[in-house]
Amino acid sequence: MSTIEPLKGTKLVFMTVLLSFATFMQVLDSTIANVAIPTISGSLGVSNTEGTWVITTFGVSNAMSIALTGFLAKRYGEVKVFLWATGLFTLFSFLCGISDSLGMLLFFRCVQGAVAGPVIPLSQSILLRGYPARLQKMALALWSMTIILAPVCGPILGGYISDNYNWGWIFFMNVPIGIAVVLFGAYLLKPMESTVVKIPFNYIGLALLTVGVGCLQVFLDKGQELNWFASNEIIVLAIIAVITLTFLVIWEVNNKNPVVDLALFKIRNFSIGTISTSLSYMAYFGAIVLLPQLLQEVYSYNATWAGIALAPIGLLPILLSASVAKICDHVDIRAVITTSFVFYSICFFWRAYTFELNIDFTGIALPQLIQGIAIACFFMPLTILTLSGLPAERLASASSLSNFFRTLAGSVGTSITTTLWANRASLHHAHLTESITPYDPNSVAYFNQMAEHGLSSTQTASYINEQISAQSLIMSANDIFWLCGWVFIGLIISIWFAKPPFKSMG
Repeated sequence: MSTIEPLKGTKLVFMTVLLSFATFMQVLDSTIANVAIPTISGSLGVSNTEGTWVITTFGVSNAMSIALTGFLAKRYGEVKVFLWATGLFTLFSFLCGISDSLGMLLFFRCVQGAVAGPVIPLSQSILLRGYPARLQKMALALWSMTIILAPVCGPILGGYISDNYNWGWIFFMNVPIGIAVVLFGAYLLKPMESTVVKIPFNYIGLALLTVGVGCLQVFLDKGQELNWFASNEIIVLAIIAVITLTFLVIWEVNNKNPVVDLALFKIRNFSIGTISTSLSYMAYFGAIVLLPQLLQEVYSYNATWAGIALAPIGLLPILLSASVAKICDHVDIRAVITTSFVFYSICFFWRAYTFELNIDFTGIALPQLIQGIAIACFFMPLTILTLSGLPAERLASASSLSNFFRTLAGSVGTSITTTLWANRASLHHAHLTESITPYDPNSVAYFNQMAEHGLSSTQTASYINEQISAQSLIMSANDIFWLCGWVFIGLIISIWFAKPPFKSMG
């Protein structure tokens, strides 16, 4: 693998575009369906609760296959696995779009998630091997734009398609992109193929990984809906996940051909980079999930306008990514990551101070715009730190393992955010209603005032409850913003335990 010559000129440009489009397509698909669930559920004649399995099935199978990527790449070759994954993802995207029942859609979504897993980690490792060492930072900066922009575009496109077209186009839009990536990639990426090692299948490790990660993902996805440990189903899932994942670690550490290369965690920079990326992505992705719900539930934004309000987060990364890549050649990369975490914390604290019932569009969009500085200094520098100094033959395994934990952290962040939002809102609601009694002079005066305007006591009570509910949701969201801000403050300390020099990857 180390003898492969980096690409040059036009081929290098086309390779970057192909790999970025493949990554964008897959990340977009993991977020675009979120806002379309009511439309899909209505079209198929099922409840919204059943419709959410469209998201869950993809996430469960995708998380498992991401963890398997390093093993598959060693056995069959990085380019071959990447092209097959992209091609099959495209095929099952089409089949999802033509589904006419929930069972059919869930089956194809599950397979689609499973085949999609290798796309992101392998696009990253192939990209790095295709660039000379001096340009790897710039390559990662360009590639990371796809990770940044896809979650922003997903809600906008999903909302627009749901409002104006058949929901199947959410999946059909992947087809032309996927076909182009496979056709051009088969020619362009062939010289980039990695060395194939015919390692035996580790069936026990594969079984433990499948069961453990599958149960953990379902536990995270359905926990809030089933009231966590008040549900026997959740308790069983948790027990199975803990037991199987514990045995997985023991088995993999002592196996000559591990499915997951846990030995990578012996490398200080990989461990710090992976943990920092996962915890920061947990907070970041939790906010991505929370903000659209807050805007739609409290401020009556539709799905399209909620996406537009959040879209400014992608503007500054487009303008700054190339400059950040150049800066990383001249300054300590930990300082660049620290800048990212500082701006993340500033923006979360900013939201916590300013989100209130009468906030306008500018007040929502401006922190999103400034947070773009944090994102421009986030993915690329952290990837460099995580993969720095690794030999080329370990890049695929390292990329897949770090991306697996990042993906899993996104699920954890979603679960924590939705649970905290609901629980804190209930607490705030109870606190705010304590003073509204027949014995409180202000309450009595307000009821009398509303009666003068023709409202009955029941109507007034209903109106007050609506206002308190909205205020409670905002206060709960602000609690989460505070928590996220302090998480990033803590991560600033941890990142300085990484050890320079941060050499080129591969």
